[in-house]
Amino acid sequence: MDDILKSAGLPEEVWETIAKETQRIVVKAVRRRWGKWVTVIEGLDKGVDGKKLAKELKQKLACGGTFKNNKIELQGDHRKNIKKILEKEGFSPDSIEVK
Repeated sequence: MDDILKSAGLPEEVWETIAKETQRIVVKAVRRRWGKWVTVIEGLDKGVDGKKLAKELKQKLACGGTFKNNKIELQGDHRKNIKKILEKEGFSPDSIEVK
């Protein structure tokens, strides 16, 4: 898919917007060691800058977190607020599933 994107000649921001609108994102909370909650965001494809998105989410939710293995992990249970924030970041509301 990256070859197609490069050969089309459109700016990278346009392709990131298209990628955000077409993804299936799953948000879930998982209990980790010592009873701590972690919010996991899965389903991010190559078209989205995961590190940049993780940084934005950490700032807006005032929490720590990381991006690894195409997943964003945020400290704490943020399922109530995450859908609204992802919609403001450009993701389609129909493509976000909160469990």
